[in-house]
Amino acid sequence: MFSRPRCGLCDEARRVILALRERIPFEFEEVSVDGDDDLELAYGVRVPVVLVDGEELFELVVDGEALAAAVRNRTS
Repeated sequence: MFSRPRCGLCDEARRVILALRERIPFEFEEVSVDGDDDLELAYGVRVPVVLVDGEELFELVVDGEALAAAVRNRTS
């Protein structure tokens, strides 16, 4: 997930992701776009941006059920 500090939408997305990880094990990495010009240009105004196996699936809001389906499809 690409995020920023002090981002309410990022906090909510993180809660959705971590709650899902309790049910379905998967790796989670969070990267702050702050301080990286390329990342800020690519994701800065759209955070949070969530990728699953390199594919951008969510921007601003993470749908828990859609994320669960995406993770299940990639782990099965």
